[in-house]
Amino acid sequence: MAKRDLYEVLGLQKGADEKQIKSAFRKLAIKYHPDKNPGDKEAEEKFKEINEAYQVLSDPQKKAQYDQFGTTDFNAGGAGAGYSAQDFGDFGDIFESFFGGGFGGGSRRRTGPRRGADLEYRLDLTFEEAVFGVEKDVTITRTEDCDVCHGSGAKKGSTPETCKTCHGSGTVRVQRQTLFGNMVQETVCPTCGGNGEMISDPCDNCKGKGQVRQRRKISVKVPAGVDSGNVMPLRGQGDKGAKGGPSGDLHIVINVKPHKFFIRKGNDIYVDTHINIAEAALGKEVKVPTIDGDVSYEIPAGTQSGTLFRLKGKGVTMVNSRSGARGDQYVNVIVDVPKKLNDAQKEALYQFMEASGQIIDRGEKDDKKDKKEKKKFGIF
Repeated sequence: MAKRDLYEVLGLQKGADEKQIKSAFRKLAIKYHPDKNPGDKEAEEKFKEINEAYQVLSDPQKKAQYDQFGTTDFNAGGAGAGYSAQDFGDFGDIFESFFGGGFGGGSRRRTGPRRGADLEYRLDLTFEEAVFGVEKDVTITRTEDCDVCHGSGAKKGSTPETCKTCHGSGTVRVQRQTLFGNMVQETVCPTCGGNGEMISDPCDNCKGKGQVRQRRKISVKVPAGVDSGNVMPLRGQGDKGAKGGPSGDLHIVINVKPHKFFIRKGNDIYVDTHINIAEAALGKEVKVPTIDGDVSYEIPAGTQSGTLFRLKGKGVTMVNSRSGARGDQYVNVIVDVPKKLNDAQKEALYQFMEASGQIIDRGEKDDKKDKKEKKKFGIF
């Protein structure tokens, strides 16, 4: 069955750029990751399909080839439209004579080492964990060598045999008659599928694949100062490579939960503190919360609402800073104006206004008028 278009797999239009491809992959990988869908075979297959599409479209060379020809594997019938040199008949041989190795620049051999796939894990942290750093255990599902056959794919007591058709090379040479005469084409061995060896008695545990999916707990040391969107690559913690190839990486994507009153902007922290109008006018020593604990701060007389005061070095540690340099904390002063006043408070404010030289109408005439109106209508 023909495989889906790689752009369609990631939900993208053809020609999407690197940023769009990476963003789409992250979103889908998180959604269909086996850790979030335990036992869901459909989600597992979807995750593999997404990963295969990303491996092609994230590689500029493979992407360019796929955009032009609709495939990156012309001989093995792999991802993409599944064309091979044979699908083009004699034209496949003609292209091989110019570019070598057939349509697409060379037959793909499976006998050599292959790097394992990269994996991604979203790690949720509290505000404090991100600020101070933390060590977390995460559980992932990854491909590893089968611990029964140790990656050989053969049942215990037996070993893979060298393919008698290609003698272990994974490819065969085929002579074809073309318009330009006889030409020799190198193509994937039809007997072993390019592996260079045959397994007559496959391992029961891995069914001859040599690898299995395993759940593993990994300890992650998160440095102080990380923020949402940061990615921590753990080298070699992804899928195991094949044929002795290196393992892929595990990308830890950081997500920091919001704090109830601290707001972070880069390495700086912002916090609100409330005072009343008298404290704003006269000045006041207040306690300000910081990530290191409460500190005393003298708010000067005449402070206006919205004024920012800086507490130097009270912000977040810069990630991997050798000197331990930190950002700053900014205190945003909010002057609360009372909505209701008792008589004593009103009198104090009237006196303040009179002391300031203002002519005050205390509303006494209005009070007498109100009493007359009430008496007229028999309220008293």
